[in-house]
This record gives sequence, C-alpha cells and structure tokens, in this order.
Amino acid sequence: MEQAAADIRLLALDLDGTLFTTDKQVSPENKLALQMAKEKGVNIVITTGRPLKAIGNLLEELGLQGWDQYSITFNGGLVQRNDGTVVAHHPMSMNEIAQVQAVMAQLALPVDVISDGTVYSIPSQGKTSLYHTANPMLDFIQLNSLADLPKDQVYNKIVIVCEADYLDQRIAQLPASLSQQFEVFKSREIILEVMPKGVHKAQGLADLCQMLGLAPHQVMTMGDEENDLTMLAWAGWGVAMGNAVPAAKAAARLSVTRTNDQSGVAEAIYRYIVKEEMTDGLV
Repeated sequence: MEQAAADIRLLALDLDGTLFTTDKQVSPENKLALQMAKEKGVNIVITTGRPLKAIGNLLEELGLQGWDQYSITFNGGLVQRNDGTVVAHHPMSMNEIAQVQAVMAQLALPVDVISDGTVYSIPSQGKTSLYHTANPMLDFIQLNSLADLPKDQVYNKIVIVCEADYLDQRIAQLPASLSQQFEVFKSREIILEVMPKGVHKAQGLADLCQMLGLAPHQVMTMGDEENDLTMLAWAGWGVAMGNAVPAAKAAARLSVTRTNDQSGVAEAIYRYIVKEEMTDGLV
C-alpha cells in the first residue's frame, strides 16, 4: 500500500483528540504539515460531530475558506461547503427524537436536541445536561419537556452529556433495541451521541466523495473515538491516533500514529502524503 500513497486526494480529520491537542489547539507542526498536504493537491476536510458554528475560527486559521472547501459535520449528518452551504443532509425526525428521549428519560439522562447551532436542552428527573461546558460556542435553550421542542426546525442529532461515570453506568442499561434503530456511540468520555440509522462519518464521506468523483482508496481518515470507527474502516487509508480508544485502533485499516499531543496528524501526513520523515524537532 505504501506505493499508492500518492493517490491520496482527500484527508478527513476528526477534531477532538485528533487534530486538536488536549487544550484544543492546532500545533504548529500540524499546521505546517496540512499546508504541505494542500500544496500536493490534497483536499483537507474537517470531519466532526460538531456543528460548523462550534469549530470557531478554525477554518480561517487553517486557510480552508475557499468556495471549493468542505466540512462534514454532525457525524456525517451534514456535508457543507465551508461557507455553510449544505450539499447533503440526513436530518432526524420528530418521531425519532421522541423515541430516543423516551428511552433516556427512563434512565434519568437529559437530552440535548441540536438544530444547526442551536441546542434545545431537556432535563430528566432533575438531571441537567453538561453540554454547555463542552460546546460553549453554541446557543442553548432550556426546555421543560419534549412537548416544548419547536416543530418547525430541522434537527441534526441528539447528545447526552453527563459526568463520565454516571454516563457509563446508564449506557450499560440502554436497551439493545436502541442500537438496532439508531447509530449510538460515544464521541468523548462525557458525551453519548445518537444519530439516525445509517448516518455516520463514513456516510458523509461517501456523499462528498461521490460529488467530487473520488473513491475510498483516494481518502485518508484520522480519528480517535467511537464516532470515527466507520470512516477509519471505510477509507483506503484509515489512521488511528496513538491516544485512540482500542476500537478505533482496531478499525484503522492502515496504522496507528503518534498522539494528538505529539502532532500525530503531522506524522501521518509526512509518512503517507509528503513521503518524508518527520524530523525530531516536530514534536
């Protein structure tokens, strides 16, 4: 496979735990490597569970604001030009939202229902969400119950955000039917996400690649969490971070790179796209 690295035309990057360091920065080493990849004609695509609004000025910081630049948001639920124009969309229906909320309510799990950059937070048995601490750039509206959720909005996903131990205890009690009807996965220690069945990062990449005329063997993906599993397995070049959960390392079709705090993105770009050794000074 090493000889085929020159065929990589698109690099799909997760953010938290991948491109971002622990303190939510992009290292100078990663920035330099991304610029070198762009100079080789590689399309850099942010592929995240976040909405576009929640990535702040990252697109400007990385020079990804052109009309022909794209991001995949909401774990594949939206494919967008980086000016915000939607080119593919997989929304969540009101019926699906009600099904998920009913399950979570039985386990005293609050839900956040997301519509683009707006979050509708619904408590459960006195338990409130911590999502505002994880994504403070979004607009939060507190509701008393699901009945208060506006019916005229397009909804993208549901997240459940609680203390890690509390969340894991409740996840163990989720009915198997939930995963049969929906995509259910953790994206961070404190965040559980629920998407419509068949909507995940690999689907978003497939949508974008079909539009761009690219095949999986021309795509390299990098990630670290459960919501990255599908794209790590789908792409011809799936690279897990050194800090990735075991399932992500197992799903990666290619290799495991350094951690997010060691500029692992840069290391993979040098190895598979630039075809040079990453110097010791880059870590």
